[in-house]
Amino acid sequence: MGCLYSKTTHHHSPDDASSPPDPAKPELANGDHHQGEQDHQVPAFKEYGLNELQKATNGFSSDYIVSESGDKAPNVVYRGKLDKNRLVAVKRFSKQSWPDAQQFVMEAAGVGKVRHNRLVNLIGCCAEGDERLLVAEYMPNDTLSKHLFHWDKQPFPWEMRVRVAYYIAQALDHCNTENRNIYHDLNAYRVLFDEDGDPCLSSFGLMKNSRDGKSYSTNLAYTPPEFLRTGRVIPESVIYSYGTILLDLLSGKHIPPSHALDLIRGKNILLLMDSSLEGQYGNDDATKLVELASKCLQSEARDRPNAKFLLTAVAPLQKQKEVASHVLMGLPKDTVETPTTLSPFGKACARMDLTAVHDILLKAGYKDEEGAENELSFQEWTQQVQEMLNTKKFGDIAFRDKDFKSAIEYYSKLVSMMSVPSATIFARRALSYLMNGQAELALRDAMQAQVCIPEWPTAFYLQALALSKLGMETDAQDMLNDGTAFEAKKHNSWRK
Repeated sequence: MGCLYSKTTHHHSPDDASSPPDPAKPELANGDHHQGEQDHQVPAFKEYGLNELQKATNGFSSDYIVSESGDKAPNVVYRGKLDKNRLVAVKRFSKQSWPDAQQFVMEAAGVGKVRHNRLVNLIGCCAEGDERLLVAEYMPNDTLSKHLFHWDKQPFPWEMRVRVAYYIAQALDHCNTENRNIYHDLNAYRVLFDEDGDPCLSSFGLMKNSRDGKSYSTNLAYTPPEFLRTGRVIPESVIYSYGTILLDLLSGKHIPPSHALDLIRGKNILLLMDSSLEGQYGNDDATKLVELASKCLQSEARDRPNAKFLLTAVAPLQKQKEVASHVLMGLPKDTVETPTTLSPFGKACARMDLTAVHDILLKAGYKDEEGAENELSFQEWTQQVQEMLNTKKFGDIAFRDKDFKSAIEYYSKLVSMMSVPSATIFARRALSYLMNGQAELALRDAMQAQVCIPEWPTAFYLQALALSKLGMETDAQDMLNDGTAFEAKKHNSWRK
């Protein structure tokens, strides 16, 4: 079901009295995972009226969408604000999902009973007419995928990677005690960070994701072997998926389990490790986490450990339990002031100077995606890599030479070939569409660029430019304001 929230911190208000950081939230001791079961100011589960959720999301406005894939996701997630200014995430299922309203409410109510401070707790649902909606706590600090694969200032610290592994094991173990031992599609998009920077596991993954009660995995590249054989997820499948998250944490990449196991069997563990973490961990600790991943990824379900084993294995690897997560991650606890002046790129978009925008995009190149390039390196294993490189080269040449029609053709071909989308490609194609007078297509691509890099000022500025071309001046100004806010945030983080 993809990522839950992508446009995050600029919508969150630290003055929100209804969801303050919990000063009593314990830093759990090794194995003492049931201390966190208390309801930490989470409202009781309830059924909401459709009108209430429409109002909370401004009529399910596209501006409130926070799904990684935007409105292209089969089940779209919106940011919402309920009474007392409580920020929530509202998941709207497709019309074909859950035809039986009573079954949906019963399933949601069952998940809503599961409470833990390592979960993004479910606080409500709605089933009116064809609408099926879930309401959950709002997480303001992005997903594990964003922090691991798309960082721009610093790589995700080793100690936080260990903390993610431990906290998610706590969440899974608690779900088992609540007889919720199947978690659907466990991956890096399902791990979100709260206002304190603590990792939490989305409760949405506890819901059955189908019309007929079967369980489905959408992370098909790294699907548990038994799912490929039977089409069903079993409790041991969750452990396999946990193993793929360990690979993400160890390598900083989406790495196929088969390749990782080859490296492990060949004792080439250093080739598996994220090179940006050099000096941050002890070899013994890394080896233990690699060995745990290997156990989780066994092809036979019966050979994998259980959640309690995960807790026992990961707990001793935590070495900085007294340091708050937001400190380890370098997350600011204050708000970002919007600057009064636009950057050169923002100014060019505001005055709709397409030539200036083209010049700035050319000079910027692909530098804003440097944090994501590691993720693309594994494409070198495919036979398509040379064709992809040639297509990108021809597209870049056409873009440089202002042959925008050809640039659109090459970049469109490249997008269809790439398993990992490129924000810069979408940005360049967006400008090419604008140069061809196709503002609606340009807006779509600028939004896709934002999906790739949720806080990228360029994506917001290009959306502002496209919206201006479409005569939507108020929305365009809002996008300019968002772009300047993120630019200020980036500059402030550099100064710190």
